[in-house]
Amino acid sequence: MNESDVSRVLADAVIEAVLDTPGVAFLRPGLVDLLRSSALLRRGLPSTPAGSAGVQVRRRKDTQDWGVEVFVVLHRGRRALDVTREVRSAAAQAVERVTGEQAAPGLAVTVTGLV
Repeated sequence: MNESDVSRVLADAVIEAVLDTPGVAFLRPGLVDLLRSSALLRRGLPSTPAGSAGVQVRRRKDTQDWGVEVFVVLHRGRRALDVTREVRSAAAQAVERVTGEQAAPGLAVTVTGLV
């Protein structure tokens, strides 16, 4: 599997882990996600979270470790700090499951909103 394929599989695994975390409403959509969702809804097809702008995965040039950035919108009523810690843990476990490497130094979670 080449680096691009690993990146895609890794992003999908992180997306799934993050969306399964209690307190997460959704990943931050990017313009491409909004346009894709709109087009799929017009066709009557279900949209998929794969490739979401809410999860960005890339190899860090300095260390060759995987860098993962997660951008989430959370549900109100839960402490954002607690949910963010759970998201970080779930994403780190997904990285380790897919790559066999730990992602702690290169993993960032940003809360972009509350609903």
